Amino acid sequence: MRAIPCLLAAVFTVTATVTVAAQTPAPRPPESQIIHAGTQLVIVDVVVQDRDGHPIHGLKREDITLTEDKNPQTIRNFEEHTLIPSTTHGPEMKLPPGTFTNYTPTPPNGTLNVLLLDALNTPMADQSYVRYQLQQYVKKADPGTRIAIFGLNTRLTILQGFTSDPQTLKDVVEHKLLPRSSSLLDDPAGTGLGDADLLQTSANVSQFEAMNQSFRIQLRQQYTLDAFNVLAHYLSGLPGRKNLIWFSGSFPLDIMPDATLADPFAVMASAEDEYRDTTNLLTRAQVAVYPIDARGLMTNPAFSASQSGRGMMNGPAFANKIANFGQSQAQEHMTMDAMASDTGGHAFYNNNDLASAVAKAIESGSNYYTLTYTPSNHKWDGGYRRIRVALNGAYTTQNLKLAFRQGYYADDPTKPRDANTSAAVTEASSAASRSAASYVQASMSRGAPTPQDILFKVRVLPATTTPEDTLAPGNVPDPNKPIKGPYRRFDIDYAALAAAITLQPQPDGNHHGDIEFTVFLYDPDGKLLNTAGKTVALNLPPDDYKKFEQAAQQGTGIGAHLEISAPIKQETYLRIAIHDILSNHLGVVEIPTSLVAHLTPPPAAPVPPTTPR
Repeated sequence: MRAIPCLLAAVFTVTATVTVAAQTPAPRPPESQIIHAGTQLVIVDVVVQDRDGHPIHGLKREDITLTEDKNPQTIRNFEEHTLIPSTTHGPEMKLPPGTFTNYTPTPPNGTLNVLLLDALNTPMADQSYVRYQLQQYVKKADPGTRIAIFGLNTRLTILQGFTSDPQTLKDVVEHKLLPRSSSLLDDPAGTGLGDADLLQTSANVSQFEAMNQSFRIQLRQQYTLDAFNVLAHYLSGLPGRKNLIWFSGSFPLDIMPDATLADPFAVMASAEDEYRDTTNLLTRAQVAVYPIDARGLMTNPAFSASQSGRGMMNGPAFANKIANFGQSQAQEHMTMDAMASDTGGHAFYNNNDLASAVAKAIESGSNYYTLTYTPSNHKWDGGYRRIRVALNGAYTTQNLKLAFRQGYYADDPTKPRDANTSAAVTEASSAASRSAASYVQASMSRGAPTPQDILFKVRVLPATTTPEDTLAPGNVPDPNKPIKGPYRRFDIDYAALAAAITLQPQPDGNHHGDIEFTVFLYDPDGKLLNTAGKTVALNLPPDDYKKFEQAAQQGTGIGAHLEISAPIKQETYLRIAIHDILSNHLGVVEIPTSLVAHLTPPPAAPVPPTTPR
């Protein structure tokens, strides 16, 4: 359960020890809405359907057996969820002008659905078809179904936050889901004339082109997994199950050897480690992935009329094209099935009715059972734990279909990385560290989802009504294209919950942690213009650490102050973040400066009276 931050009475300054101030306790939801989770509590959502795909309702706890690595587990909580579209909204938060938070209010019950249009891996022609199919879907979507829409190119962008308003969804699909060309696809327009087909020369050229293509695919792998990483962190801050419906024209998580090349293994690549980290994040966040092949029912392009006169009569080359297409299709469908199976979703391919696939995914992912258990194996050794769910009694003979997460990696979620290990060594030591660094970088991109690992408030007000000709102290603009004045300087005042900060015990008895406070200034196209930030190193002696623990238990906060300058004559956006380095947890808020530029500057701090000598 996540706490809901209430308005802090003041903004606090973090010092070398840490300043803590009083905060009103957060309101608690009704007890029936709380799952009491601990660090060893595993949550498993199970979809049960008949052979026609219709949900099965009314199961009881005793109707289900759950095992982990073939060892029976005791089900602690059992709850059924059904698709009941709701018009209720989450708790509203009324904040003063200039005060913002990354907390996203959501209704207490129900499933959240995410539509992800993947322009990075999808030709423009297929994007247009997806857009048309989504237009058909939103016309018939049940009012009250909560949907958010995201786009992916080289970075993830939120196009519409969660809404149950059909008209809002129609407007977004109509005006924001416009086809975009991918610079990393061989055939970005979807004409069927890829780079490799245009090169009919020597084997050496074919080898070079294949390696170049492999490099582009590896980039798409990384961008895709980074996007899922960010999305998983963002959705982990929202309660309940989330259905991620992923429209893509290719699923490039593996590259298989090409037997037609002189060096077949030169183009191989694997994203196994990053894939592991990503699926682990998704399952922890209760996200089920429903991949949908945006290309619909496909035929082998080797038989297309567009290939006429381009080597079709070359027997071996023609056979290779047919074989490569079949291998590529099989590999991509395996990737789709694996992603769906690992997270408890379902893959849709070889089907032109994409609107129907969306409806089926939402219905399937909204009728499910939630099981929780504490593993009998208490060793958090990073090994893979395989989960199996089966039905008991008369249900075993009814040929019912079950979908659930297949397992998880037993990484200790509470263990911070070694504070004595340098950042450079840590980053180079594992794919997990690379994934963590990518998460931070991707989360700071303009328009990306705003992570809620750390819930916080921030007050943004003009520092003065007078334009300035110089940047605020400590600002670092882009050296290649410096911004020009006059500037408006903004005060950025943070207030975060102390309970969200990780402090690690040291041999001397102190507790240490590092917190980064950062502000990025972007133009509307996502170009970084200016930055400001500082890192606060906390090294608390035992007495101060006790005070810190008390503050965390009481729901009190910590904070910091930054200043950043923005050009007055240019439209700009502020991306404001707090980063706990030990846990790699983030909190981010993004606002346009136009929302706060007209507000009244904060009152000046009182000057203490001087003592006469």
